[in-house]
Amino acid sequence: MKLFYKTGACSLATHIVLREVEAEFTLIQVDTERQQTEFGADYRTVNPKGYVPALQLESGVILTEGAAILQYIADLNPANQLSPAQAGIARARLQEYLNYVSSELHKAFAPLFRGNATATQKDDAVKAVAAKFDYVESLFADGRSFLLGENFSVADAYLFVVVNWTNFTGIELKPWPMLEAFFHRVLARPSVRSAFAAEGLDT
Repeated sequence: MKLFYKTGACSLATHIVLREVEAEFTLIQVDTERQQTEFGADYRTVNPKGYVPALQLESGVILTEGAAILQYIADLNPANQLSPAQAGIARARLQEYLNYVSSELHKAFAPLFRGNATATQKDDAVKAVAAKFDYVESLFADGRSFLLGENFSVADAYLFVVVNWTNFTGIELKPWPMLEAFFHRVLARPSVRSAFAAEGLDT
């Protein structure tokens, strides 16, 4: 398999999960501004949407959209228990959390990474992120270690990566102590540390 990624971006969640299941894969870095891979190829021939991640399977099939890729990897490796079995409330909860991180939390950060965003837009984005963090903090109020309870899932990988963006945007996690504890719990996982090292990120 080939994972097309951008350092520290949402593709890091797929990278972490591939290491969780000990998959064999090659990393190909993408410059999303220039739409080129590290080898100079036009990335739009891989993913016409122009963003990461994209996962090319051995068959040549290319999957896009992080949440879908994460679910695919989890389903392909059931022994790792990164997703509940199909059908049932737990599976629906996983989809709920994957969709929330993707459509709400991930998007809330977007203005903070746009060079042309105004100060007002960035201030509004910080407030939006804080509101989303308030909700996630409430999930951990029952003492759970991960989103679905005591088992690490693909939704946790995605949440962790988005929370990690606070390190690039100046948002402090101290107002959300349970979310901060979750972040450090995931950061200690071997798969996360090896993915960080491969992408040149500090732990």
